[in-house]
Amino acid sequence: MRPSALVARVSAALGSAAEARTLVAHALGTEPARLPLAPDATPAQIDRLDALVGRRHAGEPVQHLTGEAFFRTVRVAVGPGVFVPRPETEVMTGWALDRLAEGNTAVPRVVELCAGSGAISLALVTERPGLDAHAVEFSADAVGYLRRNLAGTGVTVVHGDMADAFGELDGTVDLVIANPPYVPLGHWADMPADVRDHDPLEALVSGEDGLDAMRVVARVAARLLRPGGWVCAEHAEVQERSAPEVFVRHGGFVRVRDERDLLGRPRFVTAVRAGRMAP
Repeated sequence: MRPSALVARVSAALGSAAEARTLVAHALGTEPARLPLAPDATPAQIDRLDALVGRRHAGEPVQHLTGEAFFRTVRVAVGPGVFVPRPETEVMTGWALDRLAEGNTAVPRVVELCAGSGAISLALVTERPGLDAHAVEFSADAVGYLRRNLAGTGVTVVHGDMADAFGELDGTVDLVIANPPYVPLGHWADMPADVRDHDPLEALVSGEDGLDAMRVVARVAARLLRPGGWVCAEHAEVQERSAPEVFVRHGGFVRVRDERDLLGRPRFVTAVRAGRMAP
């Protein structure tokens, strides 16, 4: 069967042309962009595709079926035990790259908190070579993906609690970036099934108001950043006011504001570490 016919069949079954192209390409051992050049599928490949479609119908994320996720200019290995990076986070990563481009530090120092798969750090060092980059992740399952995805990049990976990580870098970091858990405990049951049932709970939920991890991010960023250094952290759409308030209440930041994602929704908070830079 021609790949185009398979894509049409799977698209009708799943209601998503994008997912269909991804799964057909994976079953055929090629890239989605190269499907028009792919030969007819073999019976074994069609059987493999049918199995993937069945698993997708059962709720498994496409990224778990293929074992990878695309993020900006990079791809990362993902699977059970690690949060699947989302397109919404790409805007925050681009914002961070813009701030790094504006700086005058020869070798900017960057720390990613709650690093998960390492998609953010990988995108940063790929698009801005020469960074002194560091990433920390608490989950033993997720840190395996983190190490795999950042192997050979020069990024320092730490398995531990962000609350006390990188004490040796205190006051020297140019940018801290994080996509922390931010779902309020009471909202977890209302999340889409493929997220609720397959993304790790500790990567999603963060206390009654969803901001427990954000408060830690603010404290850690205040410790790590040099005066004038930037922090950015993703949050839920409904936290447009409450997430920035975490940084305002901390008292160690200025220029606290909220930024929007690709669809114009409130998505991440940014702030600058208060204080005067050394001459």
